[in-house]
Amino acid sequence: MQAGPARCADMPTLTLLTEHAPPASMLERGQVTGRETDKIRAIMDRAGTAYRLDVLPWKRAYHMAQTQPATCVYSTSRTPEREALFKWVGPTMQADWVFYGRLDHEFPLRTLEDARSLRIGTYNGDARDEFLRNRGFQVDATTNDLANPQKLLLKRIDLWAVGLRPGSPGPERPAWKGIIGPLLVFHQVQIYLACNQAVPDQLVERLNTALAELRRDGTLAKIERRYANWTPAPSP
Repeated sequence: MQAGPARCADMPTLTLLTEHAPPASMLERGQVTGRETDKIRAIMDRAGTAYRLDVLPWKRAYHMAQTQPATCVYSTSRTPEREALFKWVGPTMQADWVFYGRLDHEFPLRTLEDARSLRIGTYNGDARDEFLRNRGFQVDATTNDLANPQKLLLKRIDLWAVGLRPGSPGPERPAWKGIIGPLLVFHQVQIYLACNQAVPDQLVERLNTALAELRRDGTLAKIERRYANWTPAPSP
């Protein structure tokens, strides 16, 4: 676990949890980094809030933010299903939810409702999984999201629910080229830092004020530009 600077003794030190999801958040040479991590660090520093950072599997991080005081998790989609579970700092970005599928598909897909009879691959426990499951869609969840394109190739599912930043190229692999691609943007969400209900309202307000300042003075835009041409480091 990585610690930030100690500040504001009258407020709790926050434990900030995230998953390995490059380039938004990742662990590199023992350091928690990434586009959204840099935004969260900037918010904490501007607000004078002490914090610790850690990278965990998503379901564990999300559960800890619900059950442990002074704990927050990012990057969290703010949905009606989650609204009352957390106190919210953000938004830090927007995301499109996109159905990927085989480009040779034969079913119509112009609206979300057109997917109701189809098998949809999701990442177990994430916001897209919750959204579709709660609305009665046929969800086939996996604990490894990259198993879903393989399921598409084998025709074990019809669609794969993917979260993308607007304008981003999305997931790509040579084995999928010309076979799997984006078919429909079916929803848009705002992305937040989601904090345990025990985090003081005064602190949440301070963090949101800091975020607004960072947006006004161009700091957030500078962070976005820093990752605009990000590519993963080659494997050793």
